[in-house]
Order: sequence, then structure tokens, then C-alpha cells
Amino acid sequence: MKLIVDAFGGDNAPLEIIKGCVESLLEHNDLEIILTGPADKINKCAEDNNIDISGLSIRDCSDILTMEDDPLEVRKRRDSSMAVGLGMLAKGEGDAFLSAGNSGALITGATLFVKRIKGIMRPAFSPVLPKSPGMFMLIDGGANVECKPEMLRQFGIMGSVYMERVMGVKNPRVGLANVGTEHHKGDSLRREAFALLKDTPINFVGNIEGTQIPFDGCEVLVTDGFTGNLILKTYEGAAAAVMGRIKAIYKKSAKNKLSAAMIASDLKALKGEVNSDVYGGAPILGAAKPVFKVHGNATAVTMHYAIKLAIDYAETGVIEAIEETAGKLADNNTRG
Repeated sequence: MKLIVDAFGGDNAPLEIIKGCVESLLEHNDLEIILTGPADKINKCAEDNNIDISGLSIRDCSDILTMEDDPLEVRKRRDSSMAVGLGMLAKGEGDAFLSAGNSGALITGATLFVKRIKGIMRPAFSPVLPKSPGMFMLIDGGANVECKPEMLRQFGIMGSVYMERVMGVKNPRVGLANVGTEHHKGDSLRREAFALLKDTPINFVGNIEGTQIPFDGCEVLVTDGFTGNLILKTYEGAAAAVMGRIKAIYKKSAKNKLSAAMIASDLKALKGEVNSDVYGGAPILGAAKPVFKVHGNATAVTMHYAIKLAIDYAETGVIEAIEETAGKLADNNTRG
């Protein structure tokens, strides 16, 4: 397995990216990693932090896209670490590409360089988030602000395939984010998407209200990118706020600190369940080859988990399964 990693994507690059890649090499004997970015900066970072990167390869390039750059800049700045990595993937020089960099640029670059799966209208940003119990995929998490009903149906297909093959969820339930559970609720996009999803060979369970999302409503939550990004940011912010309040309560007094010590293992487990590091980031589903968006504030731990998911993504036939299902639907629609 050969992975291409953008060494300069994210808030903690390149140090945490390098550390995560080195740790992953220790766990996977047959893994090869190619870092993209200015070689002199990568080497200096490793030297300054006493990190042995002899097991990593470097594809030198002169430019770095920042989080503040316009996403369309990836089209012009072909020697940036992100554009070079995506170009390498498109040429077959690796099995998957990972970046913790500019999300919009990564979506744009994946569409431009790697292209889309045949039959898929748009790639989607697809983060996996914790729920009680388990986890669910939010698709689309922000790539496509405006969507057509057929796009939402394709999101349901892609999310279902990924959650089953990569995350190990058998027959994942697919739900449509809406303002009510009744089939007639929502705007025209939601109502038309509901009808299409109901007639799709996936485990569609209907509309999912906001209050159901953190609980056991579904394993794949389908929505447009505008709504999805609001859900994602609110979800992450609420989780951080609640954990902060819990921490403050246990620090409030000696009695509270004692009680915290008594349930320390349970608190640690809870923190792990809502820790975004465990999920690593989000696949860009719909791209013709595996592209993985790592969390922007990625640590070495985040990178380590992301690499594991990217390996599973590349090995489990997700893209081929999505193409097959989308192709069958297209054929049926043509006959109809």
C-alpha cells in the first residue's frame, strides 16, 4: 500500500503530520508513504525534533496552500503540496491521498485532478461522528451548498457503502435530515429526495429530526452541504461545550474532585467516544480514487487513525461498489 500525504496541510503541519506518518510505518509493515511539500522544510522539521524519517519518501514542491486561500487557487498553484499530491494520485503513483489542509481546495482539487466516479454528480465531504451508541456519517458535510434530489440519493448510496465496508456497520440505516419525521415534511428538495431514497437499494429509514441525530436515528445522515455544515459545526461545538461543563463541575470542589477520581476510567472512556481523533477525518466520497480529508487541527494521533481509515478505504472496494450501484440506477432510469 502506497499513500501520498500532504505534509503541509493543517494547523500543526508539518510536525504532527510527520510524527503520525512515522508511527503508522511502525504499525504497517507493507506501507509506503510519500510526503509532498518543500523538502528542505520537511527535513529541517524532522532534524529539529529528532525524528527519523528515513522510512518516508519526499516529493519536493515549492508551494503551500493555506487555510485562508481561495479554494480555486488549487487550480492555478500546481506546485503546491496539495495539487502535487492529487496529481500523483491521479497518475497512479499512490493508492490514496490524505491532507489536513484547506477543505474547499481539497474538494475542488479532487474534482479537477482525480475526477469523479462514473455516474456520480458531485463528490461529498463525509465526516463520521459519534452518536449514542456507535457512530454515523454526515453526508454532505459542506462540499455542495446547493443540491439536487438525485445528488442526495447518491450521497445515501455512497455513505451506505462506506459505512458497511470501511466502518464495519452491517446494513447501515440511511436517514434524511429534515424538520419532521413524516414523509411529506420539508421543502421540495427534501420531499423529492425522500421519494428517490425510498426507491433506492439501501436501508432507508425515512426522515431524521435534529433531536434524533445524536442518538440512534441512523448510521448515514443525508443532507445538502449547507445544512450539513451547520449540523457538523453545531454538533462539534455542543460536544465541546458539554465536556467543558462536565470538567468544570468536577474541578469545582474537593468533594467533586474526589468523585471524579472514583469514575476516572468512565470519564476517560466518554472523552474517547467523543474524541474526533478516533475518526481521523472524512473521505471525499465520489472522487474516482481515495481522497481523505484529515482534521485541520490534526495531531499525530489523528493522522495515525486517518491513515488506517485511508488504507481500509483503498482496500475494501468502496469506489467500485459505488460505481456499480450508481451504474445500475442509471440503467434503470434509462429503461424507465
